[in-house]
Amino acid sequence: MVTGGAGFIGSHLCDRLRDEGFAVTCVDNMLTGSADNLAGLAHDPGFTLEVGDVCEPFDVPGPVGAVLHLASPASPLDYTEHPVETLKAGAHGTLNALELARRKDARFVLVSTSEVYGDPLVHPQVESYWGNVNPVGPRSQYDEAKRFAEALTTAYRTTKGVDTTIVRIFNTYGPRMRANDGRAVPNFITQAQSGRPITVAGDGSQTRSLCYVDDTVAGILAAARSDHPGPINLGNPEEFSVVALARYVRELCGSDSPLVFVDLPADDPRLRRPDITLARTVLGWQPVVDVEKGLKATIDWFAAQRGPRETEEVG
Repeated sequence: MVTGGAGFIGSHLCDRLRDEGFAVTCVDNMLTGSADNLAGLAHDPGFTLEVGDVCEPFDVPGPVGAVLHLASPASPLDYTEHPVETLKAGAHGTLNALELARRKDARFVLVSTSEVYGDPLVHPQVESYWGNVNPVGPRSQYDEAKRFAEALTTAYRTTKGVDTTIVRIFNTYGPRMRANDGRAVPNFITQAQSGRPITVAGDGSQTRSLCYVDDTVAGILAAARSDHPGPINLGNPEEFSVVALARYVRELCGSDSPLVFVDLPADDPRLRRPDITLARTVLGWQPVVDVEKGLKATIDWFAAQRGPRETEEVG
C-alpha cells in the first residue's frame, strides 16, 4: 500500500515494488500527483490506483505487508498554496494510514523529511537533533505536519504495538518532478533549457544535499525491510551551495543563461546535509548515483518533456 503513489517519489516507489513482484495499491487524491506518473502501470494487473483522500478512512481488501505513507504536498509552492491540506495529510492522513497498518498487522513506513530540522543549528544533521523550526512561519505547515506525523507514528508504535519506522529524506530529485514545483533542481533545469535567467535565492550560499530518486526509493525499501524504528536519515552527504548547483546545471545543459539573484524566502534553511551513519550501519544503505549522472538523467527527462519543437525554437 503506497499513499501518495501518484506523486514524484511515490510513483517511482510503485514502479520499483512492481519490478520486484509485489502487488501494489496506490491511493492518491491527485492534488499534486498525476496519473501520468503511473502511465507505465496503467494496464498492469498487479497494480491498483484508488483516487481518494487519505484524510478520510480507507481500506484495502486482503492482506497487506507494508503501508508506505508518502501522501502530502511536498514542494514549497504546493504547501504554500495548500496549507490546510498539508496539515491534514500529516495529521488525519497519517492516522488513517496507521490504522490500516494496525488492522492489517503491516509494517508502516512514514516518509518524513529533513524539513523537521528546520534551519539547523547542528551540521551535518543527525537523527538525535531536535531541529530549529518556526511553528508559525511560512514553511510551518509542512514542517509541523511532518513533525506531528513522526510523533503520531511513534505513539502508535509504543502504545498500540504497530510495527513502524520513520525515514527522513533529503532533497530528492529526478525524473517526474514538476517543472513549476518551485524547487531548485527543476527551476534551474527549465530556466537553463529555455534560455531564461536562472533565479538564485539570496546570495546562493545556502547549501543543499541532492539525492537521486532511485537512491531514495532504495533507502525507503531498505527501511521497510528492516526492524529499525527510526528515524533514519536518507540522503546524499555531498553538499552544494545553491549558486554552485545553479552553475553546474547551467554547464550540464550547455546553456548561457545568466544567473539572477532574487530575495531569499523567509525561513529558508541555510544548511542541509545528512549524517547517514545510521542508514549505512543498520540498513546497509548509501547513495550510489553520483550527482553528475543523476542531474544528466533529470536534464534529459525534462528535455524530452519539452519536445523537439520547443527545443528547436529555443536553439
